[in-house]
Amino acid sequence: MQHQISALNDLVKVNNDRIVGYEKAMGETKDADLIHLFQLNILQSKKNVNGLKDYIHLLGGDPTDGTTLAGKLHHTWTDLKASITHSSRRSILADCEYDEEITKAAYRKALDDKELIWEDEKVIALLSEQLEGIKGAYESIKMLKDNIVTV
Repeated sequence: MQHQISALNDLVKVNNDRIVGYEKAMGETKDADLIHLFQLNILQSKKNVNGLKDYIHLLGGDPTDGTTLAGKLHHTWTDLKASITHSSRRSILADCEYDEEITKAAYRKALDDKELIWEDEKVIALLSEQLEGIKGAYESIKMLKDNIVTV
């Protein structure tokens, strides 16, 4: 049970990283379409966190409210980069794409971890559903980034 709780708390942290990343990205752009997309992705992560925390409680665990060290370092780097150079639409989307790749990898790791014995099919369904939503967000970000014409 502890390993399951720990794995779910890791996903809570990754979603919290994602929220912080999109909040920072919103502060770097004035593009209404990006702001709207980032708000939707923040809401998606908040919903993910709530679902994960509910399941952690069912397992008898205490949910975390933190973020990951890697997420903190990445956000510090993007803040530094933004203070030195002008954040272009492409660079903002590239940072978001990177964050989405990290999030997808964390979910795949949790679902594929052979040491985790998910005894309840509900948690597998929950994680799979959340991963599908994250994949959709990733594809939207990637498409917007890839469709930017560079001069």
